[in-house]
Amino acid sequence: MGLFNLSKSNTSSVVKMVTERAPNFYAWNGKVYQSDIVRSCVRPAALLASKLEAKHIRETYKDGKMSTEVNPEPYMRMLLQEPNAMMSMAKLLEKMMLQWKINNNAFALVVRDAAGFPTQIIPIDCYEAEAVYSTAGDLCLRFYLTDGRQYIFDYRDVIHLRKDFSGSEIFGAPNIEAMRPLMDIVGTTDQGIVKAIKNSSVIRWLLKFTTSTRPEDIKKRTADFASSFLNIDNGTGVAGVDAKEDAVQIKPEDYVPNAAQMDRTTARLYAYFGVNEKIVQNKANEDELNAYYEGDIEPFVVDAREEFTRKLFSRKQRGFGNKIVFDAGLINASSIKTKLSYVAMVDRGALSPNEWRRAMNLAPIAGGDEPIRRLDTAPVSGEGGS
Repeated sequence: MGLFNLSKSNTSSVVKMVTERAPNFYAWNGKVYQSDIVRSCVRPAALLASKLEAKHIRETYKDGKMSTEVNPEPYMRMLLQEPNAMMSMAKLLEKMMLQWKINNNAFALVVRDAAGFPTQIIPIDCYEAEAVYSTAGDLCLRFYLTDGRQYIFDYRDVIHLRKDFSGSEIFGAPNIEAMRPLMDIVGTTDQGIVKAIKNSSVIRWLLKFTTSTRPEDIKKRTADFASSFLNIDNGTGVAGVDAKEDAVQIKPEDYVPNAAQMDRTTARLYAYFGVNEKIVQNKANEDELNAYYEGDIEPFVVDAREEFTRKLFSRKQRGFGNKIVFDAGLINASSIKTKLSYVAMVDRGALSPNEWRRAMNLAPIAGGDEPIRRLDTAPVSGEGGS
């Protein structure tokens, strides 16, 4: 949102009069995204979301048969490819997934032209979102941006993705309270390690002079002791002093958390974000990545599908079969053996040749969008015959 110079005059979704307030949502300003552990937890989901392909589908029934059109309207096809001048749909979904994972809420504004057709989808980066109501009783959201600006938009023009939907009728429950203890442990642990390393350069020996000695002599004898016995190149491993001084070694007791404690904290963060070490390090096999997709990515896909459809199409348009879907065909964790087995689906017309080639990371071919069927297979008639 901060990248765009949106004024209140270029969209009809601004509500000027507010009469009643409702719950608020606060983004966590605890710099959680600066943590390497948290970023590694949310990055896999964001990158997988960027592979989703948004499509406009129109399903109509005529003479008892369903007809499906893909991207029938040029304006919608272009909007789903380039939602705004600053990013592609891949980057928009990546950004919304990061907000969805970290704050349990993600917002994007639908900007419309004079005829009511959507022309832009702009992600909203805010530190607070406040639910308010107009004098007509319509729900609106007031956004407080990080640069100090405020905007109020009709909720019907805000794509709002949310999870952990409990305790509020509008916003997803924030992660602040649940994650604060873990982030405090991570921060304290990192600081403790840094301080322990810094303390390794503090005084390790104390020379106690048993007789009265001038300050300049103390400095000279201390320097001589360090040069003779603490220098790695000159040291012999043995230190000798006379009766005028006493050399005492100082052993600082720095507390450093052990590896097991640090691993347990990391494991708790992994569990909170629904990942594991294999997912984070891109080592997951076919079944593990599919399980991760179904448990963590697919809920986002379903939420985005329903919310984009509701906010980009009117009820009348939805009644005529218009909807937005997010094709996960590019999120393919299948092994080469599994991908080769898809040929059976091509033979039976379940996949077009180009759809199968896309799964194999191959370029499309001319005529490959036409489904084919083996000659020994045919549609089943209504009477049960073939």
